[in-house]
Amino acid sequence: MEGSRPATPEAPPENLWSSILDSVSSSRSIPSKQVLLLGPASSGKSVLASALLQKPVSEESKDETRSDFALGYDWADIRDDGDEDTLARLSVYTVPSDAIAYTSLMPHFLPPRASLPHTLVMIVLDWTRPWTFVDNLQTWLQWVEIWAKGDGSRDLDIVREENHERLQHHLQHYTEPSTDAVPATSNISSNTVLPLGPGTLTHNFAGVPIIVVCTKSDLIDEGNDLVGASSSGMGGMVKGKGGEWEERTDGVMQVLRTICLKYGASLFYTTQQPNTLQVLRQYALHLLFIPPAPSPMASGSEAPAPLRNPFVFHYKPNTLDRDRIVIPAGWDSWGKIGVLREGFEAKVWGEAWEADLDADVIESEDHSGAAKMYKLLVPDQGAKPPPLPPFNAPMPEQAFLAKHYDENAKKPDRDPRGAFRNPTDTAAAGIVGPLGSSSFNLPTVERALSEMEAGMGMASSLNASTTADGARRPSQRAATGANVATHVGRPPSSPTIGTSPSPTGGQTQHEVLQNFFQSLLSSRDRGGTSATPKSTGPKTNGNTSGTDDPS
Repeated sequence: MEGSRPATPEAPPENLWSSILDSVSSSRSIPSKQVLLLGPASSGKSVLASALLQKPVSEESKDETRSDFALGYDWADIRDDGDEDTLARLSVYTVPSDAIAYTSLMPHFLPPRASLPHTLVMIVLDWTRPWTFVDNLQTWLQWVEIWAKGDGSRDLDIVREENHERLQHHLQHYTEPSTDAVPATSNISSNTVLPLGPGTLTHNFAGVPIIVVCTKSDLIDEGNDLVGASSSGMGGMVKGKGGEWEERTDGVMQVLRTICLKYGASLFYTTQQPNTLQVLRQYALHLLFIPPAPSPMASGSEAPAPLRNPFVFHYKPNTLDRDRIVIPAGWDSWGKIGVLREGFEAKVWGEAWEADLDADVIESEDHSGAAKMYKLLVPDQGAKPPPLPPFNAPMPEQAFLAKHYDENAKKPDRDPRGAFRNPTDTAAAGIVGPLGSSSFNLPTVERALSEMEAGMGMASSLNASTTADGARRPSQRAATGANVATHVGRPPSSPTIGTSPSPTGGQTQHEVLQNFFQSLLSSRDRGGTSATPKSTGPKTNGNTSGTDDPS
């Protein structure tokens, strides 16, 4: 048993733990950087995120009808040229739109106090909708400043000041790359310090690195000669118009450069070509690793050695190729913007931008803001929603009833209650028609009333005789009884024509009509009853009823 034991003991366990701790400490030393992609839906944010992370674009991202998450996220390790060491860990956050439901999530995932020095903001604009450039920039740039302001704590204010000094130092020490070999240190020269020009870094006091990316720039010069809205997105500005087309596209670029200058931002045009996306990726990494501004030197002390940016950007600015514009932060100025196209005044556009940001002036109609001026340069060619139907505001129910109640009260002839009033109270026609008392003076009505009264007298005498001989004439008694029952069920008859000048006799119109038609029905029944004894002869046995007389 003793011979089976190894001659050399195992390594102490503390070496194992030391190796684990060393690996953890080395992994924690890898810097972590974030890129925040902002822009409208279907503007190409997914393509930019895949290019930044050097990952293939998924098939779901190519589908235009896909549904975005409330907040997109992906990450990748950034390695050196030899693919040996991990230089950084890059995280990309994608916000689908400027809706408050999406933007309110960002402070929870990217708190400004911890993530502000390590975050780059990329605002995406779509060249198929160029009329939305200024509005989108206003929306997103204002949101960036609100996000960077955070809770306004003292610690956050210190971080904001340091970040602003770092960005300002980068802008002041920017030097254009030369055609020689790639320098081993950086693009920043510490020998010459130039003051910031007019209109440069007047906003963005938190010093957030910002890149404005105009995607789908290959559609600017699309060869469609259609008038109005086209797939190129420029609406009436088509390529066939030549000089006017180029002037407007150059004017759009001048406006974007003026706005970017105020925030210390850079401007890039990209296409689906990998080379434009690769240039954008290199510049994004370059801004993420900007070294901090050197501290002020004490008298007699030596200047510290400048820190080296591990990602050097060695591409020169490009303002001529409109599908691959490259304007790094720190290179542009008002003078260079005016050289592109004469007649453009960067100062006027800068003041117009300030007017739009002023909450007090933006409500007035007579002010000339950047958004209003930009609409004259690029008219809105977007799809307009169908107009809404005119609003129908019905009268409240109580008001409607009160209105018609007052009208009916002023016009008694239209009051429904007039049908139940005595016609002698008013000479106007009733609700059922022109049936006033004067209408009963017609000869036809008088003759009908006379016949009705005469028939009633004959019915009374016939009824009396039938009652006296009821046992011998049961059939006549039954017929006469029916007539009597009919007269009993109706109201009293009208007086005779000779006794009263008015046929109504104080009765209502409805009662007169009822008596008139009831008399017609009674006279018809009376005629059929009176014809029976005349047509029926006496029986052989003397019985008028047709039955055997027991007497």
